[in-house]
Amino acid sequence: MATATGAASGWRELVKSAAVSAFVPPSRDGVGASCIALPAGPWPLLLDFLVERFPAIDRSVWCARVVAGEVLNASGQPLALDAPFITGTKIFYYRSVPSEIVVPFEERIVFQDAYLVVADKPHFLPVAPVGRYVQQTLLVRLKKRLGIESLAPMHRIDRETAGLVLFSIQPSTRAAYQAMFRDRAVIKKYEAIASVRPDLTLPTTVRNRLADAPSFMQMQVVDGAPNAETRIELFAVRGQLARYGLQPATGQRHQLRVQMNALGMPILNDQIYPHHLPETPDGAQPDFSQPLQLLAKSLEFIDPVTGKKRLFDSERKLLF
Repeated sequence: MATATGAASGWRELVKSAAVSAFVPPSRDGVGASCIALPAGPWPLLLDFLVERFPAIDRSVWCARVVAGEVLNASGQPLALDAPFITGTKIFYYRSVPSEIVVPFEERIVFQDAYLVVADKPHFLPVAPVGRYVQQTLLVRLKKRLGIESLAPMHRIDRETAGLVLFSIQPSTRAAYQAMFRDRAVIKKYEAIASVRPDLTLPTTVRNRLADAPSFMQMQVVDGAPNAETRIELFAVRGQLARYGLQPATGQRHQLRVQMNALGMPILNDQIYPHHLPETPDGAQPDFSQPLQLLAKSLEFIDPVTGKKRLFDSERKLLF
């Protein structure tokens, strides 16, 4: 049976290869269908493949999804429990999480026109469905609230981070906004609360190389050519804590959290750096009382579709 790591890697490749599927089923309750291109393999039934490919999901759960009509063929027709596994075909399925945790904070709409939606995300809310979060994600909430089936995020911020996220509305103009982020044409500014380092001269620009750490979920600074760059400013000091301005020029995973931790100034209430604390057990209520003190404060760019200068600011605040 595939390992969890192998399954995750395989899942990414399968989704990537299936992204060009011509038919896309409509969303259900704001959740879009996931698409899988079936690889070569020994499975007699599609159900056998799904159980092996996603070992964290019990067979009984897959059976229930199939019976509920939540697993479809490439034409959008529901598949049966005895549907054969056919290499090279595509299937769709709808994700769901039983007893999903409710995130008791609301997003705000900062801006909307024919092409864009800019939302101000609260702490603890993922941008898109992942793991134990499906309905309680910014994308699904916005689809249901605005009734825009084609909505898609153009960048991501961590679940623990609050602040601005930009969404594209029209598939025909989506590539232009994606290119804007890829080409670093967006000025992204963050604020963070962390400990004071009197010996550190600020402002400064930090450049280093980030890579996966041996510890699950973490990134680390390693030797080699820099692939992460952030300008750090000091905004205010209160006792042993300070509020910093962070302007990343690159977009590595956990970049700001890793770089601040490497400077000996881990961001206040970080559950991953310097130590990855245990996740809340399934079914248990998370502690929402100590949000990560990191805020995606502003986005600035020239709109590649309209030519207008855009500057958006989050209304959310950190501790000070």
